[in-house]
Amino acid sequence: MNPPVQIVDETILSDNWYVLRKFTFDYPKKDGTWERQSREAYDRGNGATILLYNKEKQTVILTRQFRLPTYINGNPTGMMIEACAGLLDRDNPEDCIRRETEEETGYLLRDVKKVFEAYMSPGSVTEILYFFVAEYSKEMQVSEGGGHAEEQENIEVLELDFERALTMLKTGEIKDAKTIMLLQYAQIHRLL
Repeated sequence: MNPPVQIVDETILSDNWYVLRKFTFDYPKKDGTWERQSREAYDRGNGATILLYNKEKQTVILTRQFRLPTYINGNPTGMMIEACAGLLDRDNPEDCIRRETEEETGYLLRDVKKVFEAYMSPGSVTEILYFFVAEYSKEMQVSEGGGHAEEQENIEVLELDFERALTMLKTGEIKDAKTIMLLQYAQIHRLL
């Protein structure tokens, strides 16, 4: 059951790239008394992510790109290997992931399957992420991918053996949560 939280104040701290707000709210404690708390919440919208896999070749399509937050938090190159993903603009999760897949990887998908959804950092970020999987083949490739230059995307498309990708989880070469979740989903459900 959801607690009857009462929002007392909402202040916008930043509206530069996305929106960072500070909320002051009253929260009911177990003993029935109320406690005033303050938290910040970063609203960047919701997103979708997908793992492309090829049963015949036993491969997956991932991407590699620079991620500043990882660079300033100990990733010496800032480069991250990730599953294709993007933010929902004004579309639904399935349309979003089809669009993002074509933009980032160059593959035009026929069928996608939603497998679950998750809050990725519920203590500070409002985003819910929709997870998909889809089979791909060479015939589905309509471009080289790489993202849109006007969005300052510089994305490298990687086709990896599935077993190699799983090894990269163990070695720490893949540290992105959404990618780890999708690769483990593929392993658990024996997609490859």
